[in-house]
Amino acid sequence: MGKKYLYINTMGCQMNVYDSEQMANRLEDLGYILTPSAEKADLILVNTCSIREKAENKTYSFLGRLARLKEKKKNLIIGVGGCLAQQEGEKMIEKAPYLDLVFGTQRLSRLAEHVNRISKNRCKIVDVEMPNVIDETSEALKKSTSYEDGRVTSFVTIMQGCDNFCTYCVVPYVRGREVSRHPENIISEIEELVHNGVKEVTLLGQNVNSYGKKEGLCSYSDLLKKINDIKGLYRIRFTTSHPKDLSSDLINAFRYLPKLANHIHLPVQSGSNKILNLMNRKYTREEYFEKVDKLKSVCSDISFSSDIIVGFPGETISDFNDTIDLVKKVEFDSIFAFKYSDRPNALSVNLPDKIPDKEKGERLKILLDIQTDITTKRNEELIGKIVEVLVEGFSKRKSTNDSADNSIQWTGRTSTNKIVHFAVLDNNESFKGKLVKIIIDRAYTHSLFGKITG
Repeated sequence: MGKKYLYINTMGCQMNVYDSEQMANRLEDLGYILTPSAEKADLILVNTCSIREKAENKTYSFLGRLARLKEKKKNLIIGVGGCLAQQEGEKMIEKAPYLDLVFGTQRLSRLAEHVNRISKNRCKIVDVEMPNVIDETSEALKKSTSYEDGRVTSFVTIMQGCDNFCTYCVVPYVRGREVSRHPENIISEIEELVHNGVKEVTLLGQNVNSYGKKEGLCSYSDLLKKINDIKGLYRIRFTTSHPKDLSSDLINAFRYLPKLANHIHLPVQSGSNKILNLMNRKYTREEYFEKVDKLKSVCSDISFSSDIIVGFPGETISDFNDTIDLVKKVEFDSIFAFKYSDRPNALSVNLPDKIPDKEKGERLKILLDIQTDITTKRNEELIGKIVEVLVEGFSKRKSTNDSADNSIQWTGRTSTNKIVHFAVLDNNESFKGKLVKIIIDRAYTHSLFGKITG
């Protein structure tokens, strides 16, 4: 079978990154090889996000550019997957008639079949069925060059879908209801990744804290224990963690599991109890503070990141100030903050008292400016301290031996998820995949710089 070239444009969350790897894996048997060039590709897949209106607009803008490419290459196959494909279905082909394939978030197992059929019959296919079960064919990842690339870190999806129905969120409608993978299959996949050089895994799910509950599988903390026992694995991370399901067992895992990174992404979304209730988050700001305090008590140097939505319908200045107050008290190491936007199917579309876009933008700027100061301050507190860094590779800031002092710059992350760059003399030693001690001498908002020590 002749070689053909595959280009994948991945938009959105880490789960989409993982799904794109699955797409590449499944198409290898058809002879497709990944290429970084859309112009060179015989097959282009766009893995989409629909969490915000901006992501949807970005998708259609990219697809518009592909229309011109399709005119030049008549045999080019263009497919769209991911959350927006699940949401829009047939509408995507109506808006972009040059598309050949639209496939939903739970149809990856049929991707190769669909591509093969299109290449032979030049037909159009829309497949957005949602059986809401884990596809058993996805459980055993075959050896694949798509992840045999010398990477140090990797994502592993442990569950899909969500049952929480937060009023602003489309995930239950585009990812389906919550379903967990069997722990044996998760362990097997991670062992294969470690065999290929991976040292750190990030476990993915819309709400990892509720892993296994519906199916009667092991608890999430028990799953972490099993992963912690894998030889050759250095670190475990996870996202996303819903505050309402953050159990005492999981909190205590930060005390007794040595491979569990000292960082947790704990989306709060708002600091106002009124807004949290309108969002259907099922916890209060007081309960959030209580869980943050418990985490700090078992792991004194734990770092926190969070998601925050500003301008939710009905959010008054007082509600927004409650969010600012929470951010200042928790002192997150970083946040992902966004302006609220109506999304199809989300219940908040029908809520009254929508906030003008200009005002949402002003509130977002205030929040981000405050968080920038907090992040910078927390990073500056590390100056003069020694941190352990898992080296991921050359720094993008300087990946070649081009400085006057003949040094090479490497980059990696601390257990608390801080990006650290450090330079060493070129002595042909590779630090990739190693844990090294770095003394920090410079701190910025988004990264730290230091020197190797010890």
